[in-house]
Amino acid sequence: MMLEVRDLHAHYGKSHILQGVSLRVGAGEIVSILGRNGVGRSTTLKAIMGDVPPQGAIIFRDEAIAGLKPYEIAHRGVGYVPENRDVFPTLTVEQNLMLGIKTGKKAPRWGFGETYRLFPRLEERAKTPAGALSGGEQQMLTICRTLMGDPDLIMVDEPTEGLAPQMVERIAELLQSIAERHISILLVEQKLTIAMRISHRVYVMGHGRMVFEGTPAELAGAAAVRQTWLEV
Repeated sequence: MMLEVRDLHAHYGKSHILQGVSLRVGAGEIVSILGRNGVGRSTTLKAIMGDVPPQGAIIFRDEAIAGLKPYEIAHRGVGYVPENRDVFPTLTVEQNLMLGIKTGKKAPRWGFGETYRLFPRLEERAKTPAGALSGGEQQMLTICRTLMGDPDLIMVDEPTEGLAPQMVERIAELLQSIAERHISILLVEQKLTIAMRISHRVYVMGHGRMVFEGTPAELAGAAAVRQTWLEV
């Protein structure tokens, strides 16, 4: 098992956001966390990464990582792409990608060649300041910069938010390409159709805890779960 989370709790001040979250992600697996806004999906990723103090068990590649600092977790092989697309706007595309490289890694699964082959647009704009890219291009750049560090697991928060349909498809293709290279993905995604298409398993979250776990096909057949926890 790549990642296992058991009975995870997290607070913002006096607010008890995560109330006993448990989940698992296997090697090379795409697992999506679905749910309405405000139920704790993003907080789950932040707690795993150490950006929010976690209470509970977080096991990554058989090692307990709860309580470690974010940079320590990153160096163990966890990549994190937050929803705010944090590019360095005055640095070029190429310089942004270079910042993701971890020294001492042998034969990384992802590099400049892989990035530019999948996204010629980024190669075309390699010398362009990242701040001049479109929202979709910045999202690609953020994901690819994280991959340059050769993580074993990448957590991606709302990568298709606000993007045009064509770019949404490109992001979905990128996530599938990542998994094909045996990099596990924990995805928070608002677009149900994308998550159902590319995920091996899905969790549905409600009020700070998981209310469903299963395959996309099982969720498709669980009308009551969708109506109660997903549909507006």
